[in-house]
Amino acid sequence: MASFVRIARNLFSSSFYSHLLKGCHFASPGTKTIQNVDSQSLSIVENNITQQTKSKLTQFFVTSSASVVKSYKFRYGRTPVKKAREANATHNAAVELALNSVVKVFSVSCSPNYLLPWQNKSQRETMGSGFVILGRKILTNAHVVADHAFVLVRKHGCPTKYRAEVKAVGHECDLAILVIENEEFWDGMNPLELGDVPFLQEAVAVVGYPQGGDNISVTKGVVSRVEPTQYVHGASQLMAIQIDAAINPGNSGGPAIMSNKVAGVAFQNLSGAENIGYIIPVPVIKHFISGVEENGKYIGFCSLGLSCQTTENVHLRDHFSMQPDKTGVLVSKINPLSDAYKVLKKDDIILTFDGVPIANDGTVPFRNRERITFDHLVSMKKPIEKAIVRVLRDGQEHELSIILQPIQPLVPVHQFDKLPSYYIFAGLVFVPLTQPYLHEYGEDWYNTSPRRLCERALRELPKKANQQLVILSQVLMDDINAGYERLAELQVPTSG
Repeated sequence: MASFVRIARNLFSSSFYSHLLKGCHFASPGTKTIQNVDSQSLSIVENNITQQTKSKLTQFFVTSSASVVKSYKFRYGRTPVKKAREANATHNAAVELALNSVVKVFSVSCSPNYLLPWQNKSQRETMGSGFVILGRKILTNAHVVADHAFVLVRKHGCPTKYRAEVKAVGHECDLAILVIENEEFWDGMNPLELGDVPFLQEAVAVVGYPQGGDNISVTKGVVSRVEPTQYVHGASQLMAIQIDAAINPGNSGGPAIMSNKVAGVAFQNLSGAENIGYIIPVPVIKHFISGVEENGKYIGFCSLGLSCQTTENVHLRDHFSMQPDKTGVLVSKINPLSDAYKVLKKDDIILTFDGVPIANDGTVPFRNRERITFDHLVSMKKPIEKAIVRVLRDGQEHELSIILQPIQPLVPVHQFDKLPSYYIFAGLVFVPLTQPYLHEYGEDWYNTSPRRLCERALRELPKKANQQLVILSQVLMDDINAGYERLAELQVPTSG
């Protein structure tokens, strides 16, 4: 727009009009008037012509400018000025809401040593963020308070730290609820309202207490994508929102605000990339909170207990007699502890889930021309809730009902907030195999840990409830076990 103003200013200058009037041929009545009058009349006519030319040129540039703005509106929906105003409004609203809602969380934690399960590692201090929600509760990330021994909370503009208790923790969804009994803390605090899943390119403001300072911080960004993502803390696959705002240590647990409402909770970033962060969306947050309110504790997210294969290959579809108008995924493995083990069979083709068609790549429709894996529909179901699936079995379609529930793996993925179990007999140390035990082999534990134990931890399915893989982790040398020191890292066969 500034370029149009500069061009118009140049066109309206007197030198330009003098040049423009040279060699101009006007209509014959005007010419006769110029020839028959004196110099004063000539000046008047020239001024009239100049005013007409100015009017036409002004109309031309105003029309051109309007067409450009109209074109921008058509392509992007908002003018640059309006877009900037909306972004600033989002930023200002986030700041105002944060002052009386967002808190800083101080946690002292102590994790167990899984190689020496009778002792703990040294204490460590972590800091994160949180915000007030309805019911006098504070929502934060689970990894902020994992293995906690002591938790304090400080609100904005207050030097006092208040003791907090962890009411519920969901490590799969990386969320936790804190409660504070001190009435003084709640004076002037306002709860934030949960909103909806933002659309792509919508602006959000992440509020929290990241490293590098002690005061509250607000960073702006836009939504880049919405899809199931690996939650690093709980090693689970749930819906997440990717944004281009920086999420640094300390930001964890802080709200991402859009239009005066919470669009998500900041919880992780992409290692090795700049300004790529992730927030937990509102559907996951509501599922966690409602589960705690209904059951008094965190239960978990439901699973079908299936391993599925896509059916994009034409020959595979022909083998299972799939018509061109049919789409779905192939069941390749079923967890014996799931209700699906009683209902489904290997090589079934799941066509729909609760009436929603499943594509050959395992996705279902999501919002406007977006797609998401059908696992998201499963994870949003409540425990003990039924789901209707339509399957193709031996060329025939069947409609089946499955009860959904959280399913525990044979080898636990995490064991936060509790001490590991162990048994020592004659210096032989026996422990149940867990992924935290394998993590003691370092960051590259997948390659450095014993291969046979790692494969069983990641791929083997349980055959019955509460089943454990017990291993001989090490031998504490003594006269009684001399000669058995090489029996470490072996699985112990169990009966029953």
